[in-house]
Amino acid sequence: MSAGRQLAGAHGAQPAGATPDASGTRVTPERGDRLEAAASVLALLADRTRLALMERLGRGEADVTTLTEACGAARPSVSQHLAKLRLAGLVTTRKDGRRVVYALGHGHLRRLVDEALNVADHQLGSLPPHD
Repeated sequence: MSAGRQLAGAHGAQPAGATPDASGTRVTPERGDRLEAAASVLALLADRTRLALMERLGRGEADVTTLTEACGAARPSVSQHLAKLRLAGLVTTRKDGRRVVYALGHGHLRRLVDEALNVADHQLGSLPPHD
């Protein structure tokens, strides 16, 4: 699926040609691809270390040393998690001399992680739900 189609779907465009699935929900090939891509992102974020890395990167760029300190995991583990996030396109890198600096791929990821942590705050703090 092209990045343009992903962005169009993610920002409100409704694909045509939907057919009902077994539950009666209208599903198009584009919607199915979109749901699969979203599920893959959420699966990657379902790991505590990767979520901690994404939360820290939501506050700005960082190198591996900074990220290791922020998430409390061993450096080799952090490097492996960053490689997975980079391969999935969730983080980007740039060279700064000999250092590799990591950043979030886009703002949607920061907001997704922030909202997941807000839900956790509500659950842990017995806070009432709200919009």
